[in-house]
Amino acid sequence: MAEPAEITQLLSRVALRDRAAFKALYDRTSAKLFGVTLRILSNRTEAEDALQEVFIKVWQRAEGYRPDAASPMTWLITIARNHAIDKVRARRSGHTDIEEAFDLADSGMNPEQSAINTDDGNRIDDCMKSLKPDRAEAVRRVYVEGESYNELADRLAVPLNTVRTWLRRSLLALRECLEA
Repeated sequence: MAEPAEITQLLSRVALRDRAAFKALYDRTSAKLFGVTLRILSNRTEAEDALQEVFIKVWQRAEGYRPDAASPMTWLITIARNHAIDKVRARRSGHTDIEEAFDLADSGMNPEQSAINTDDGNRIDDCMKSLKPDRAEAVRRVYVEGESYNELADRLAVPLNTVRTWLRRSLLALRECLEA
């Protein structure tokens, strides 16, 4: 992998729309960024597509890179990581193709399995009700809806560590309730 000074120089040339510098930047950093997207997406094809989209973002945002704010690889990895996470969230946001919808509709559960699932769901609901309403909402937003800790902290206007503490304590309380 290239030295940080070299990557910084390439990024500054990319900001000036230097295609040769962009190709050199891709050659020197794409393997690392592909590893980041692959680790998050767990699908080679999606990771390859995401990598191409990441480099489009790099081309468009290169003038925004500030060497005094972050190392060049940190900046690039952050773009790749955030893009891959956005793709994971988009998967969860209700987009279902016809095959997934069919699989959900025909779960193949027998009445006993259905009753057990319903009972488990009711127990979880009861335990969620034992939490303070704002804590239960935080658990739902993060663990069901896929909201990040940072997004939740911003939404609630509380420090990030407070959100982490709330969630950790809430999960411990839920575990105790479910084990009882």
